Amino acid sequence: MLVIIAIIATLVIVAPITWFISGKVIQKANDAKIGNANERAREIIDEALKTAETTKKEALLEIKEESLKNKNELEKETKERRAEVQKYERRVLSKEESLDKKIEAVEKRDLSITKKEEELGKMKQKVDELEQKRQQELERISGLTSEQAKEYLLKTVEDDVKHETAVMIKAYESRAKEEADKKAKDYVVTAIQRCAADHVAETTISVVQLPNDEMKGRIIGREGRNIRTLETLTGVELIIDDTPEAVVLSGFDPIRREIARIALEKLIVDGRIHPARIEEMVEKAQKEVEVLIKEEGEAATLEVGVHGIHPELVRLLGRMRFRTSYGQNALKHSIEVAQLSGLLAGEIGCDIKLAKRAGLLHDIGKSIDHEIEGSHVQIGVDLCRKYKESPTVINAVASHHGDVEPESLIACIVQAADTISAARPGARRETLETYTNRLKQLEDITNSFKGVEKSFAIQAGREIRVMVIPEVVSDSDMVLMARDISKQIESQMEYPGQIKVSVIRESRVVDYAK
Repeated sequence: MLVIIAIIATLVIVAPITWFISGKVIQKANDAKIGNANERAREIIDEALKTAETTKKEALLEIKEESLKNKNELEKETKERRAEVQKYERRVLSKEESLDKKIEAVEKRDLSITKKEEELGKMKQKVDELEQKRQQELERISGLTSEQAKEYLLKTVEDDVKHETAVMIKAYESRAKEEADKKAKDYVVTAIQRCAADHVAETTISVVQLPNDEMKGRIIGREGRNIRTLETLTGVELIIDDTPEAVVLSGFDPIRREIARIALEKLIVDGRIHPARIEEMVEKAQKEVEVLIKEEGEAATLEVGVHGIHPELVRLLGRMRFRTSYGQNALKHSIEVAQLSGLLAGEIGCDIKLAKRAGLLHDIGKSIDHEIEGSHVQIGVDLCRKYKESPTVINAVASHHGDVEPESLIACIVQAADTISAARPGARRETLETYTNRLKQLEDITNSFKGVEKSFAIQAGREIRVMVIPEVVSDSDMVLMARDISKQIESQMEYPGQIKVSVIRESRVVDYAK
């Protein structure tokens, strides 16, 4: 127990002493570390201050160098600008000097011009006085006044100019006609040779053959009810006369006649002829004709080689299959004009497809001209505009009869092709009254000119021969008269082809031996 107490007492005494001693040792160590750290911090601060001072000096040196460099460049640029300004000043001074010299020269020239104008005025006055004296002397010598002399001179000059003008017109016309006739004949002959078309003159009647004469009674029906029904439904007159085994259908509308013909033929084949059956057959015939019209229009476009035409225009083309003009089938005529237009366009280097299109549609107004008011030309123009045809085609349709001026070469080609197709022998027929009226109108036009003794329309109106009074019309006047007659015929008459105007002047002396 004592041992334990002794140990405890020893620990109690030794422990504080040990703690105190260890604390002192630790404090000394810490003080030493703090001193070292302070010294290191002072060294770092000193080095940083030295570095900052060095950096500051270097920056100041760089700034001074940059400032000096900028100053030198500015001085150099200032010197260059000053040199340029001095150069410009020298140029301006030299220009001012040259302008001053020019102004002085102009002033001197103005002075000289003024002096010359004064001299010219004096000379002009002298010339006027001399001219007046000369004119008075001429009047005294010739016995004519100045107005009389002027009139005589103008008359002489007018006669000379008139003669020379007539000679020049004749020479130029002859030369132009020779060249134009040669080329035109080549083109037209080539086109006609390459386009051969057959035409059959159509009339206003159709004939339906009957198997026997007994069929006429069945067509008439009891108390004429069958024939009345057929005429009412078709709008066509049936002529049943003494013609053996035939019935004549008469009507101005060829489409109605075709419907009546098809319906009647179907009724004859069927054998059952009564009003109900007639109505059924007429309805079927109308559908067949509509299909036929469409097929004819499509066939025409395929034959010509024109595509992209509006379906309604194609249908109207098909209707022209049943339309005639002076006995010429309108659809065949349009196809022929399209072919001729394409051939002529190929000869002179125009758009062949566009020429064919314009030629095919040029008479499209004839398909409905009996249903709508207006000429077939205006109707055709309205139709082409409605279905978005090109301006070239519209102008060709509008100008093919000369109603408006042609605006393109294709319009002139269509006009020429239309004339060729209509005027060739056998294409159309004219009534005697129309023919004689045209010849009379030709002679009336030529007889209205002063100096014409008499005139004759010959060669079926293709030539007009004019006999003039030789004492009234001179050789020079003949050229101008022929031209004036041609222009008046063109403006007042409508005719296919061309009319030759021949002016004849002859002096005849007659005496008798007694």
